[in-house]
Amino acid sequence: MPLEETIAPAGTMTTQIDAALGWARKYSIFQYPFVTACCGMEFMSTAASHYDLDRFGAGFPRFSPRQADCLMVVGTISHKIAPVLRRIYDQMAEPKWVIAFGVCTCTGGFYNNYSTVQGIDTIVPVDLYIPGCPPRPETVIQGLVMLQEKIQKTGGRPRRVVEAAP
Repeated sequence: MPLEETIAPAGTMTTQIDAALGWARKYSIFQYPFVTACCGMEFMSTAASHYDLDRFGAGFPRFSPRQADCLMVVGTISHKIAPVLRRIYDQMAEPKWVIAFGVCTCTGGFYNNYSTVQGIDTIVPVDLYIPGCPPRPETVIQGLVMLQEKIQKTGGRPRRVVEAAP
């Protein structure tokens, strides 16, 4: 049973509780990096001490999807690895968010061929797209701030149910 239903049953107004949960979740983004290609180098440099992602609550990556609430998909996704990505997404607990990092993850990038997925939004629902080849660290930080705003506005409620891609 989710925390919101434990505190207040469905149908009651929980504006103060939602605001408090949104604020708390905003600064505790537990990310799980799913790195497959060259954007991983830029992701690692962004996560290093120079840019200090700890101040945004996203400093330390998790090593299990069950411990994470933000799936950071970095790099090209092939059709062969797509079921693995979907399984990792399904293992994450609600509420969960997905960030597409880099142009190859967002749209397939330069690889418009039969083996590459043309955007991961055909596999998992995406909350935030960070474009670039590779994205600049400033763009990644701006994306994290945008995700924090989204988390605070929604109060961290569970997202919509999405069917698995064929």
